Amino acid sequence: MPHIARQSLLTLEDYARQRKEFRAKVIEHKKVRTVFLGSNVTLQFEDELLMRYQIQEMLRIERIFEDEGIREELDAYNPLIPDGTNLKATMMIEYPDPVERQRMLARLKGVEDRVWVQVEGCERVYAVADEDLERENESKTSSVHFLRFELSDEMRKALKYGVALAIGIDHPEYQATLERVPAEARTSLAGDLA
Repeated sequence: MPHIARQSLLTLEDYARQRKEFRAKVIEHKKVRTVFLGSNVTLQFEDELLMRYQIQEMLRIERIFEDEGIREELDAYNPLIPDGTNLKATMMIEYPDPVERQRMLARLKGVEDRVWVQVEGCERVYAVADEDLERENESKTSSVHFLRFELSDEMRKALKYGVALAIGIDHPEYQATLERVPAEARTSLAGDLA
């Protein structure tokens, strides 16, 4: 499984020197890998670069330089990197108005299990959600979920070949479909696959 190793991280000093350029690169990369499903759900497809940035930022913000703290950050973020057989995404449910957000999070229970990807010519693949911990309770779902889409060998080959990719949600309270992920995003996501 691909992962970020301790020795590949920049020291706090080196990161401070390179941060501006690295951050600009990550922002552009992130734009390509962001998918909007309707007006209230965003999927941020994660990869090694985005997780490396997240780790470096956490180390910088928290001033973590000891091995144990660095290991904790690596342990938290490495599982979000695709392993060659899947796509991984952070799903954010966003309603600006706090009252509406509370009402909708109650109505959207289970939405994380109704998010899908579909490689052209293949069946839909529904997300495996929140493998690290339960983010839903009896009264509402969380506004953030971590999703994994496990793709068959046939799907991976087709996506790398260049076929279309669709993404959607088919929850009773929220439906949205992006029939064709933009080519640049699809190419970036196909790069996650072995």
